[in-house]
Amino acid sequence: MAFAVRSAEAALKTYSRFLAVPADTPIIEYQKSRNRVALFQLGGIEYQLCQSMDADGRFASWIAERGAEGLHHICYEVADIEESLRLAQQEGATLRICKPCQVIGSHPHPEGFVAFLDNDAGGIEIEMMQVYTAEQLAEYNAVKGI
Repeated sequence: MAFAVRSAEAALKTYSRFLAVPADTPIIEYQKSRNRVALFQLGGIEYQLCQSMDADGRFASWIAERGAEGLHHICYEVADIEESLRLAQQEGATLRICKPCQVIGSHPHPEGFVAFLDNDAGGIEIEMMQVYTAEQLAEYNAVKGI
């Protein structure tokens, strides 16, 4: 689950104080997407506290539109991303561009092949991910993109 926050540090302090998330959880800067993200597991679920590095960035714009921080998107792990996208499109879904990558549809990201739907569920964006096999991850890490 990815939360749009104004400050990854401040949000992380709250999770650390109230939910025992390690205070030394790293906040990673992603230059390509211009985001700072704290990643951690809580109750078997990966949480992402996502802060834009630019005032007009993806998460800052989302916060400005809604007037508050909050749940931005949920990433659903799928076994076969191409088949999952085909089924979603068959039911009327449309695909959205991945702004940092400028790609529509399935494409490589650090953890797996991802795609975004232009549809939402109750205001929450939908992302799909097919996690890399060990071989695909090694290939991605060798060339930083498959």
